[in-house]
Amino acid sequence: MGQRSHAGLSRRDALAAVGGAAILVGAISATSNARSREGNKMIYVLIHPAWLGGWCWNKVAPLLRAEGHDVYAPTLTGLGERVHLSNPEISLATHVEDVVNVLEFENLQRVILVGNSSGGMVITGVANRVPERLARVVYLDAFVPGDNQSLVDLLPTDRRQAMEELVKVEGQGWLLPRFASLPWERIVREMWGVTADDDVSWMLARLRSTPFRHFTDPIKRTNPAAANVDHVYIRCQQFQPGRHVFDRHAAMAQQTPGWRYVELATPHLPYISHPAELTKALLDFAA
Repeated sequence: MGQRSHAGLSRRDALAAVGGAAILVGAISATSNARSREGNKMIYVLIHPAWLGGWCWNKVAPLLRAEGHDVYAPTLTGLGERVHLSNPEISLATHVEDVVNVLEFENLQRVILVGNSSGGMVITGVANRVPERLARVVYLDAFVPGDNQSLVDLLPTDRRQAMEELVKVEGQGWLLPRFASLPWERIVREMWGVTADDDVSWMLARLRSTPFRHFTDPIKRTNPAAANVDHVYIRCQQFQPGRHVFDRHAAMAQQTPGWRYVELATPHLPYISHPAELTKALLDFAA
């Protein structure tokens, strides 16, 4: 007969019991951690700016998901994989509706809504429409319009005139082909600070002209409940071409109750150039 333990079990039985207990403790611990992660799970909805599409968040979205959060990165009508829908009737209101529909049809709650650059116009409109679905609104080096302001209202007169000329000469009267009278590669590398060759090639293959009403239509800020949503402004300090606008928004955020201000030592599109740094900042807002 095999040797018995003091509890009347064989050595083999005792080892099996210990192993089973360890497995059970591990399973309980894993379940507890999963529940903890589930309890802290947030929903990020990431809004791209003009010329780009939901594709631009492809580096950041998996990093957020790896931390247990849900991520949506919708593409605005007429851009990215939805470029075939581009037409002169597309407006800023269309782009606001694009995002509101995602929130409503997916029944999203406690959303951290992030918008970069001109995406700030869109998220402002979304917050005005459905503030009850939002936990935070994050302006990532983005425009912050007042009531009845358009994006071009926030620009110097010479910049607005240059955009209008591009629309007239190259954009069939309703499309803005690019940010300035420069080749796209120079804009991407020199203005937006994306310098890795693979990233530049990836972007150049996907950038598309944007319906000009995205820039010229005013936004409404008439819903007082939107003020109850937490607001965050992230200033990308290495984007010097935007100082005349974005530094002003940054100053507003630092001086206004209900706003949180964060600085990143990155260029204007950190989700492409510095995804890890941006992800860390965004994860702080889920706490």
